[in-house]
Amino acid sequence: MTAYNRIDLPPEGTSHIQVEFQTSDSLADRVHLLGSTEIHAINAAIASGRPLLVRGEPGTGKSQLARAAAKQLGRVFVSYVIDSHTESRDLMWRFDAVGRLADAQLAGATKHSDQVQTVLAVENYLEPGPLWWAFDWAGGEKQGQKVNLPPPPQPDGGVWHNGSVLLLDEIDKAESETPNGLLEALGTRAFTPQGRIEPVRVQGTLPLVVITTNEERALPDAFLRRCLVLRLSLPKDESELTDFLMQRGRAHFPKAAETVLKRAAEMLCKDRHAAIEAQVTPRPGQAEYLDLLRAVLDMEKMTTKQLALLDVVAHYTLKKYVEI
Repeated sequence: MTAYNRIDLPPEGTSHIQVEFQTSDSLADRVHLLGSTEIHAINAAIASGRPLLVRGEPGTGKSQLARAAAKQLGRVFVSYVIDSHTESRDLMWRFDAVGRLADAQLAGATKHSDQVQTVLAVENYLEPGPLWWAFDWAGGEKQGQKVNLPPPPQPDGGVWHNGSVLLLDEIDKAESETPNGLLEALGTRAFTPQGRIEPVRVQGTLPLVVITTNEERALPDAFLRRCLVLRLSLPKDESELTDFLMQRGRAHFPKAAETVLKRAAEMLCKDRHAAIEAQVTPRPGQAEYLDLLRAVLDMEKMTTKQLALLDVVAHYTLKKYVEI
């Protein structure tokens, strides 16, 4: 039985656990397959209290792994996609300086000086960031009410009393100062927002922090030493890759014909091999395979027409690299 601090391995004779998400978005992945390797890494990260850094090329299921872990553990799920402008402080809290300035101008014209000081208290303009929610959900809710910020939605039914799973997605997009700036907060499990005396600390169960990288930029050694590392990659053998993709195709599209799943997988293998041989990126992977199937299965209902349509749609879903 899965507990909030451990995920059980797949039953004997099976290779994975199928985790199904609740989503109304027809484009979103509704299923993730958790294998033994991923489960061992998740459990080890929980037991050690260290972040889990998930490495690998785009389209290997790195981001979905974190949500699947939250669903299996019954925890709340908090996610944040990092970009080139993200600073480490943004992951802890944000200060609404523009809103405070506007309120200051209004308060100066309508309120007494003692009222102005109360209205413009720094804490009234602090927005909880993803680490705040992951460390102290109840405290995040309390602070969020002050700034009209609702808690992160939980479509999969996570319960904050069980703990949290925090996904920091694509950390390699940020400058090196960003991961380094997280070391103290992740190490001490606490940080002090601007304008506050009392720090935000982990309350209850330690959060599981999952960090992904597409390897576009090297991460600082000091940061890597404080993480457990899981590498996700697609099988190199064509037959193994075909089986791998078809397995995921069946999970996402259980009504699809085997001939369609196999033909789409063979097409992807061919284009992926061509991209590797030409040393060009991006290489088509699992995400492109699912996009190809999703489009074809929605556009045609007959298997024969789906097979014919694969050749047409593959041109747009698989060959994203510049041919040389």
